[in-house]
Amino acid sequence: MNRRYSMMSIAAVVAVAGLLFASTYSQTQMTASSQSIPSASAQASTKAVNDMGGIQLQMPDAFAQIPADQIDGLVAQGRHVVDVQLTATSASLPIMGGGTYYALTFNGQVPGPTVRVTQGDIVRVTLTVPSTESTPHSVDMHASQLSATNFGAVKVGQSATYAYIAETPGAFKYHCEGVNLASMDQHVMSGMYGVTIVDPLNGYNPLIVDKTDTQGGKVVVVHHRYEAAAKEFVLEYNQLYLNADGSYDQRAMFLHNTTQTVVNGMAFGYTPNADINKLIKGDPTKNVFPVQPWNDPALKQYQGHPLFVDLDTHYRIFVVNQGNMPVFFHIVGEIMDRVSQGNHVQAQGTQTWLIGGSQDAIVDVVFDSPGAYVAVNHDYAAIFTGAATVFVAGDPFNLGYHAGDMPNPSDAVPPTGMNSIPQKEVVHCLCTDDQAAAIAKSMSG
Repeated sequence: MNRRYSMMSIAAVVAVAGLLFASTYSQTQMTASSQSIPSASAQASTKAVNDMGGIQLQMPDAFAQIPADQIDGLVAQGRHVVDVQLTATSASLPIMGGGTYYALTFNGQVPGPTVRVTQGDIVRVTLTVPSTESTPHSVDMHASQLSATNFGAVKVGQSATYAYIAETPGAFKYHCEGVNLASMDQHVMSGMYGVTIVDPLNGYNPLIVDKTDTQGGKVVVVHHRYEAAAKEFVLEYNQLYLNADGSYDQRAMFLHNTTQTVVNGMAFGYTPNADINKLIKGDPTKNVFPVQPWNDPALKQYQGHPLFVDLDTHYRIFVVNQGNMPVFFHIVGEIMDRVSQGNHVQAQGTQTWLIGGSQDAIVDVVFDSPGAYVAVNHDYAAIFTGAATVFVAGDPFNLGYHAGDMPNPSDAVPPTGMNSIPQKEVVHCLCTDDQAAAIAKSMSG
């Protein structure tokens, strides 16, 4: 890949960013943390904790659950099965400011892999807890309509499966429920969450954007129609509550004392990097954006990367609040053309949309002018602790690339659905090296 095109400069963002990031960071927010390893006493109690789990995921004939022996019959009637394989693993993952935290993950990444299905599909979920784990895990998919008894913990060294029909379209959270609810907050806040996108059976609706024009000496409203096909992003908001050693701090969570606010697992992960600094200022150490914690190319999959968007193009953004603090979703310099939930329009032409805990919104937007735009949680505490995502629209610095030339971070681009326009991608994720290699392999075909 041409280096000139792999990372684009963001000089115009400084004017916006200067307003948004004029504060300093506390030592707690910016200093490194080391991995927290379970103590000997904690390991000694593993057996007792493990014994709390092991509820087998039963399939009673209710709540849209699909007994395993009925799936083939439903497929014969015309339904499609999507198999979801999740493996619960612990990992040491980096945080803003250096150091690591003790993460709990699905498939070695935070968030877990984005699942994409179509309304009416059978979703068959298998959770595996390797023998190397110190505690059972479970998985609750909010896209399902199941009795909570189905989310019992899976014992260490075992797997369990359940199935459901995805009846309702939307972008739904999934997460670990801990050990039969015990420590659920720790498991979720430490990284065990993800999104299931359920596309409407008949596809998304076309987007109508109203603009003004002059005709015959008068100002008139003109309706611009964009087909349902769109380029897409997924943005998942959450908080980290950490002790100095990188372990989970439940007391801080109770007090809503956020260490960092993360988008797709990383605070300020979608910001410029050293390559962009060099393009703009001729010096990789001179930041073009006030907060660039992921500069170094040696960071590999963690290196900062903005989101590149084309002008006059339909973008569909799946925004999911995985945490326990509200998200006031806003794109600085833009107006959201439409906000939907479950394929039903909730708002048009709105500046900010409130998304509560474990809630979602599908935001449609068309960028009209070249420049840098910053999507934020318009809670100032959240902005200053990491909830800022840089969009670069068009070619504001006349570097010569065309629409669709610029790659986007893989963790921000969901799997394609029926109305998706594919995008070029570059590996980017809060994930282990093994998972980054697996993602790279899948992208290469």
